[in-house]
Amino acid sequence: MLRGRWRATGSALLRLTVVWAVSTLTMLVLAGVLPDFRLQSGDDDSITQIGLAAAWGAGAFGLLGALVWPLLVRALLLVPALVLGLLVFFLNGSLLLLALRLVPDGRGEAAPETAVVVAAVMSAVASATSTALAVRDDETYRRRLYRLADRRRRGQRRVAGPGAARTAPGMLFLQLDGVGYEVLRAAAADGLMPTVAGWLDHGHRLTSWRTDWSSQTGASQLGILHGSNFDVPAFRWYEKETGEVMVCNRPTSAAELQLRAIERTRDGGLLTLDGASRGNLFSGGADQLALVLSVSARRGRANRSRAGYFAYFRDPANAVRTALSFVAEVCREIGQSVRARLRGDLPRVARAGLYPLIRAFATVVERDVVVAAVIGDMLAGRAAVYADLVAYDEVAHHSGPAGRDTRQVLARLDRSLALLSRVAEHAPREYRIVLLSDHGQSPGETFLGKYGLTLKDLVRAGCGLPVSRRAGRTHSGAEARAAVLAALHRPVEEEEEARPGRDPVVLPSGNLGLISFPAMAGRATRERIERAHPALLTTLASHPGIGFLLVDGEVLGPGGAVARLAVPGEAEELLAPFGPGAAEAVRRSDAFPHVADIMVNSAYDPATGEVHAFEEQIGSHGGLGGEQGRPFLMWPAVLSDPGPGLVGAEAVHDVLRRWLREADGPQVPLQDPRPEAATGGSFPSAGAPVQDENH
Repeated sequence: MLRGRWRATGSALLRLTVVWAVSTLTMLVLAGVLPDFRLQSGDDDSITQIGLAAAWGAGAFGLLGALVWPLLVRALLLVPALVLGLLVFFLNGSLLLLALRLVPDGRGEAAPETAVVVAAVMSAVASATSTALAVRDDETYRRRLYRLADRRRRGQRRVAGPGAARTAPGMLFLQLDGVGYEVLRAAAADGLMPTVAGWLDHGHRLTSWRTDWSSQTGASQLGILHGSNFDVPAFRWYEKETGEVMVCNRPTSAAELQLRAIERTRDGGLLTLDGASRGNLFSGGADQLALVLSVSARRGRANRSRAGYFAYFRDPANAVRTALSFVAEVCREIGQSVRARLRGDLPRVARAGLYPLIRAFATVVERDVVVAAVIGDMLAGRAAVYADLVAYDEVAHHSGPAGRDTRQVLARLDRSLALLSRVAEHAPREYRIVLLSDHGQSPGETFLGKYGLTLKDLVRAGCGLPVSRRAGRTHSGAEARAAVLAALHRPVEEEEEARPGRDPVVLPSGNLGLISFPAMAGRATRERIERAHPALLTTLASHPGIGFLLVDGEVLGPGGAVARLAVPGEAEELLAPFGPGAAEAVRRSDAFPHVADIMVNSAYDPATGEVHAFEEQIGSHGGLGGEQGRPFLMWPAVLSDPGPGLVGAEAVHDVLRRWLREADGPQVPLQDPRPEAATGGSFPSAGAPVQDENH
């Protein structure tokens, strides 16, 4: 044992020496190529003196980074997360200037702007060298991971439930946002996602499941994590009793939806037993949170939704690597957008403005932070982890579900899965990795692009209200945009639709549109709507871009077709083109208290799988029609089969619950939510003195 410790210590000293030497050489090279950076006091300095100055400066910079940097990050806890990512470079440059002042005889000197560049390059080189050396030595790498795991376990007070076994397998649920069943199958078969293909070849099984009518992350993830998505009719909807618009990716709305689900199920969520929620809209009852939207409106050090950013940026090398990748992704998006325009690709939507930055945030920053948080969770041995990777969904909205841009994103997501799989081999407990998605994506030209007007324009025309001569675009409501706002301390996204008057409120959710009449109390009947606006329903139902309407228990289709949901078989026949289960999905939404006065589903072409989004998206989801309603579920064969015909997010929740019980014993439900649940706070852990309702 003593010999092993000496060997480990020697290996650590050797790695430290190599990193120091590489950093010294890097500093010498930079001093030679950058005009405002020098390591000599005069022209008569020898090469040896310059080399010693570089070694001294590199050592001082490394020591300051190890000792001072974590303290700086903790002191800046209240700074917006993305601002911290940019501030990293200036702080890192300041540490370098301080290190150069420690070089004897005043040999180190750099202009402030040059110091930022030198510090960034040196941090990146040192991190890459250290990682390469550690990975080359498998035993050293394994010991390093175990030391990190032990340190994390000692640094937190974990409470285990009655009879819970610490050595039981953990569950890792990885959500690939927006990746449909057929998209995943094709990517694995084509070699685009070799990690997924390898899992399927060696013990994982794959099936599709069917979403509810609202095929979007808010409804699906709420149902998956909290067991209920009742009364979530769409991505955004108008509630007459409060006069407010609920938006699933708005932090205040997400917190309210989470509380409603908890009150309905009387259960804290899927992750109440030693769980972690990473990059999600909802907490799932987890105590460990990072980038969780339902708590991101909270301020102060208690806001753990932003803690993941600071844990990640604690290492300046992470910030440098992510920032470089961020810039590369912005350039990649601009290049891809220009090429698509030059090729004349159709359909096409605007990809300028802030979109390149939002895309880079989703595909780089959020991915890196979430993956790092999940690695920490596995090393800490947490029982259940649920993480959402939103990169594909964000890019598919603007580039299409099967475009070359999205294929590149799938390949990069597969590399993230490979990394997590390798780390799982070094975790203190076995992890069963479940891969799933919350919905798919259906392609198609936007409603505006196809017909030259928005759904709001069409509604106003049908109501006899003035319509603007120039049709305005409806911005995409993808999850990444809200995550960026939350990271910038701007959690509420102001929208025109959020300030309704007496005119109809028209809200898009992919290819699903919701129309509400604030002047009509309660849910408006068909008779009241026709009396107030005689031409509206006919205008909508007869439009070629509209598939069907739901109005007070009746489905209205093209050519004057009417099907009453209360009459068996009528709705099934009318909605047959939209796939199996369409009538039942519409019937379920019709029972929601906050279903809109008129629910509008766009037209769907079964031959091409195309729909027409009411937002600026050529890959969309939110309603019925095509692949958007066919996400996937992929699980290790050691777990029980989910059964045939999996319908609805609540059914997926039940399956995941069952798998958690198989892996780690019964999950403990919540009896009385804490008051802080109203603001998206944490919920009682497995140690709470309550009884499992199933045992």
